[in-house]
Amino acid sequence: MRRPSGDEGNALVEFTYLAILVMVPIVYLLLTVFQVQSAAFGVTEAARQAGRAFVRADTTAVATARARAASELALADQGISGARPPVVSCAPKPRARCLEPGTRVEVTVTHHVELRFLGALFFGTREPTIPVTATHVQVVDRVQAAP
Repeated sequence: MRRPSGDEGNALVEFTYLAILVMVPIVYLLLTVFQVQSAAFGVTEAARQAGRAFVRADTTAVATARARAASELALADQGISGARPPVVSCAPKPRARCLEPGTRVEVTVTHHVELRFLGALFFGTREPTIPVTATHVQVVDRVQAAP
């Protein structure tokens, strides 16, 4: 008795190709989600630390430098480099009077997560990005130590 031939072993080959075609995009998607989540943690902490460093300074120039250093340190903790410096705005006072007691200081940190490999496939030479932004509001203490 002779067995029919022709389809022997095709199921295994088809399953392997199908698994590769499905798994590669899923792994890429998961890695991208993890990278965006890491950036979200980083910018959130960077905005928080920059706001705290800003309101504890004596002058606006020192406050700006401290906010930038705190932001860079928090982003480096998540492995993020090349982010924009924090943007600081004050309400209701103008920028020159940001450190007066009771002033509301808002710090915003933005980072663009690059989607690797997609640029070469779909967008030419430009890498597509996902912007991740965090804002933190800190109030300058009403009671402060005298200089």
